[in-house]
Amino acid sequence: MIEDAVPRPYWLDQPGAPAPRPPLDGVVDADLLVVGGGLTGLWAALQAAEAGKQVVLLEGETLAFGASGRNGGFCAATLTHGLENGLARWPEEIATLERLARENFDGIRTTVTEHGIDCGWEETGTIDVATAVHELPWLAEGAEQLRRHGWDAEVLDADAVRAQVDSPTYVGGVLSRDGCALVDPARLCWGLALASEAAGATICEATPVTSLAPDGAGVRAATPGGSVRARYALLATSAFPPLVRAIRRYVVPVYDYVLVTEPLSEAQRDAIGWRGRQGLSDLANQFHYYRQTADNRILWGGYDAIYDFGGRVVPERDQRPATFALLAEHFRATFPQLDGIRFSHRWGGAIDTCTRFAPMWGRALDGRAIFVVGFTGLGVGSSRFGARVGLDLLEGADTERTRLEMVRRRPLPFPPEPARWAGIQLTRRALARADRRGGRRGPWLRTLDRLGLGFDS
Repeated sequence: MIEDAVPRPYWLDQPGAPAPRPPLDGVVDADLLVVGGGLTGLWAALQAAEAGKQVVLLEGETLAFGASGRNGGFCAATLTHGLENGLARWPEEIATLERLARENFDGIRTTVTEHGIDCGWEETGTIDVATAVHELPWLAEGAEQLRRHGWDAEVLDADAVRAQVDSPTYVGGVLSRDGCALVDPARLCWGLALASEAAGATICEATPVTSLAPDGAGVRAATPGGSVRARYALLATSAFPPLVRAIRRYVVPVYDYVLVTEPLSEAQRDAIGWRGRQGLSDLANQFHYYRQTADNRILWGGYDAIYDFGGRVVPERDQRPATFALLAEHFRATFPQLDGIRFSHRWGGAIDTCTRFAPMWGRALDGRAIFVVGFTGLGVGSSRFGARVGLDLLEGADTERTRLEMVRRRPLPFPPEPARWAGIQLTRRALARADRRGGRRGPWLRTLDRLGLGFDS
């Protein structure tokens, strides 16, 4: 099923990908330097350029090279990595956070429409599926939580969920009709780049920043071909080695892996239903996420979350045969009626994981630089908000956004190695054990829950 799959992200391996922009050559001045050509950096560049700022964005590889071109393309209307996580961490301001999440989601839709960004925007909704009996009580509670905060959610029994998507593994689900769009994340990045350039921004690819330091009243970024002098810098480096030391304490690179099938025939599509094209995920600690693409493939990812000692981000970690084989086995169990279908693409990528799962902001270089990192896997939608807050902080603006406790307080840092590696491995094993034991969380997970560190995969 996987031996002939192309070892490259599906989103980045399609016709119509833009030619890389040339690298920086020489010395340039700007109001704002943005480091990182993923969604956060591109949203920052666009919003700042539309406000009249002179913006230079530097990307070390190509646009969408990192997590922004390797994810499942779920653009969720959440700033807190889901309502449950938000309620657990910021209960006093959850109403504000949910309202801002809706406004942010509407802003993404508006930008896609006004700039004609061809990213396959589909507001399909989602289904969270239960695949074990012990998960059934969670469905009503989850749906009620969503409805209480203004979302359209409905509990589905086994027959109802299988009428939507037919898998023998499903015993129930929650259908959320709003609050999520499916997108092609790479094309979203490419469209944001064109919109940023139309607003006056300069984008350079193949331009790694080798150092970032204060320079008079601003900052200077050195690159192999030149340098940028700017008043301020916004760092959107995700899980890649950071330019400022503070980020290392708060973010670890956890690798996630994805398979994409060959296009389904009409008979295969009839065999599984799924005519609503919703985005799906299951409710286990080690969970899968999956969706259909515009050309009727199935993207299937998640479950394994791999951290190696030292947290290196290197190309050879993008391929992990053992995980691909496990994902293929789980796919066969979920959709046995698609027996024999092959996978066309396989890849992995590093997720910038922090202890609260949601984005965080921090200052560096005496406030001349702001970093926005830690999205932990739901950054397609929240990246726009993360960039907007980062720009507010750079400008010293006192806004509803900057007054949020979520923005003002950083998450708990990770311990240094070897405790970091040991703690993550212990947590992974404890999560797998909880799934095998009917969801019962053991002493280690209960301790993490009390500390506000309730991990899942």
